[in-house]
Amino acid sequence: MNINILQNKLKEGLNIIGRGSSKSTSLPILKNVLLKTYNNFLNLSATDLEIGIKWWTPVKVDKEGELTVPYNSFSSFINLLPNKKINLNIKNNNLLINCEDYKTQINGISAKEFPIIPKIKEKEKIIINSSFLSDSLLQIIDIPSLSKVKPEISGILFSFKEKELKLVATDSYRLAEKKISFKKNNKDDFSFIIPQRTAREVVNIFKEINKDVEIIFGENQILFRVKIEDTNEPYIELTSKVIEGNYPDYESIIPKKTKTKIILDKDDFLNRVKAASVFTSKVNEINLVFSPNEEEVIIKSNNKDLGNYETKIKGRAEGDELNISFNYRFLLDGLNNIKSSEIIFEASDENSPGVIKPVGKSDFLYVVMPIKN
Repeated sequence: MNINILQNKLKEGLNIIGRGSSKSTSLPILKNVLLKTYNNFLNLSATDLEIGIKWWTPVKVDKEGELTVPYNSFSSFINLLPNKKINLNIKNNNLLINCEDYKTQINGISAKEFPIIPKIKEKEKIIINSSFLSDSLLQIIDIPSLSKVKPEISGILFSFKEKELKLVATDSYRLAEKKISFKKNNKDDFSFIIPQRTAREVVNIFKEINKDVEIIFGENQILFRVKIEDTNEPYIELTSKVIEGNYPDYESIIPKKTKTKIILDKDDFLNRVKAASVFTSKVNEINLVFSPNEEEVIIKSNNKDLGNYETKIKGRAEGDELNISFNYRFLLDGLNNIKSSEIIFEASDENSPGVIKPVGKSDFLYVVMPIKN
């Protein structure tokens, strides 16, 4: 291989694929990045066997070739170079790097030792704006929790139906659902569960790109792909395993009817919940007393060592009186991910889940289980 590439372009590619590089000591090859050239393109690849990330850029190729080198050493050195033209040349399984007065040699390992990142045989495909997808994932991404008993809830459900995608996350104590609408009908309904880490990498890699991303579902694998503008050539690909199993019937958890409803200013309610959190006990409990006749919610908390707290917040209310307690952290997680200035808070009784939704939108809801007395 003998190519020329600008430092900032190579730096971009290394920053992207570095998220797939492994820190494993049992398989040293996973700490390496694969460099490969063909048809005047440079392809960088990294994998930890759970996810694989590839990046492409057009380059002037004088001689094709491939090699793997340690990611950390290669990336660290490239970051220190000036933003000038870099020459990369492979000789006897070594990578020779020249940039102005900087010259170095990095010992490599044959590309034959590098694991194959599987190619996905497409079963279903959908296209969505990468920034919009990332923003939607951010609303639910912190909710799943690792579970060996129920590995399905360790990830995020992607459920496609007709002109809609539902992103769902739960940890058994709270649940969030984000809906995304499409203009184009899907051929069939389908769904899959991606690991939480995969979702985080989708956000990290694609959020700032603001391009269409293809979501391609295959056999036990998922591919997120962005193409080089005005071409059919790939720019970035993230391949991941999916979590096998059936996602819980989460829709049965969402209350169909509630007895108490109040509309509140989100930021005001958020700040009052934060204030109440200062005086909570070890179970993070705060008490909400809904008074529809007074059109208010009383927020209380108590800590026998610190003291107690009480405040009232006005709202537009209807339904029955209700006294119910929640983990304040779970309330804050829901409120922080609602984009509207007002929220709807609904509940039925002290042992039933509460539902928080934005006012004026039907694309997001958050269900939180109460603390039962």
